[in-house]
Amino acid sequence: MQLVSLDPVLVVLLLLASGLYVRALRILRRRRLSVPVWQQVAWWIGVGLLTIALLGPPDAYDDRLLSAHMAQHLLLGDVAAPFLLLGLRTPLLLFYLPRPALVLLARRRWLRRAFARLRQPLVALPVYVLVVYAWHVSTLFEGALRHPLLHALEHECFLAANLLLWWPVIEPQRRRMGGQLWKIGYIFAARMSTMFLGMMFVFARGILYADVYGRGAREGIGAYADQRSAGGMMMTLDIVMMVVTVSWFFWLASREHDATGAPIPPATPRPPAQPATGADASTHATAPVDRPTRSRAAI
Repeated sequence: MQLVSLDPVLVVLLLLASGLYVRALRILRRRRLSVPVWQQVAWWIGVGLLTIALLGPPDAYDDRLLSAHMAQHLLLGDVAAPFLLLGLRTPLLLFYLPRPALVLLARRRWLRRAFARLRQPLVALPVYVLVVYAWHVSTLFEGALRHPLLHALEHECFLAANLLLWWPVIEPQRRRMGGQLWKIGYIFAARMSTMFLGMMFVFARGILYADVYGRGAREGIGAYADQRSAGGMMMTLDIVMMVVTVSWFFWLASREHDATGAPIPPATPRPPAQPATGADASTHATAPVDRPTRSRAAI
């Protein structure tokens, strides 16, 4: 069984991403800005998932098993992307790239405007769905397995689409993640769209991508079993992510509500009215009585 698929280019890119993160941590420490431990753990989990997807068994078997190919895509995009964004939360996001790179990006106004547009929820969600479905069209899917450069582009598209999808949810440019309930429906819609794709793999009557994977047994696994395993992984991940998202954002929303909800102040008691005497008594007898109004706080 092959466990490792070493690619020098990918190794260099992963080491570069890790080195930039360590560099940013050192800069923040010199400035006496702390990064929570959970944030650093989230980043290294994301990098670890990328390493497994790109250099581990999923990559070694992706041209022989459809289930391995699907596992690679799920680890690379759907699972790794949210962990990477959690690890890059501000202030680390501001120091991750070197200053020359930041200046270069800052001068490209069209690039900043394009990114600001793409990360909007109503844009990021359709882009994500389009990318996922487009790369599962047989022409592109099989072409990626035959041509390494197209395969690398496929991986980049999946990772970029997932980063765009999760950006408005995690909001790495802020120090704290908001608990808006619209995020539940947003992720629910994204996961349901890919769940339908997974159902296609599970319930398809024919063998998909037979030109590259064949119709016979694959590494001791039947073609239908391999295909249904790939779809089952997609559906299982979608269900897990929907459950986690609902639970997490309901908890965040309730915590924010409890933190901002101020107690209602008690009403201030009024002093008892003094009985009128003499001329005042006749005046009070004919004048209309002003009834005290209850304060809004007392209602």
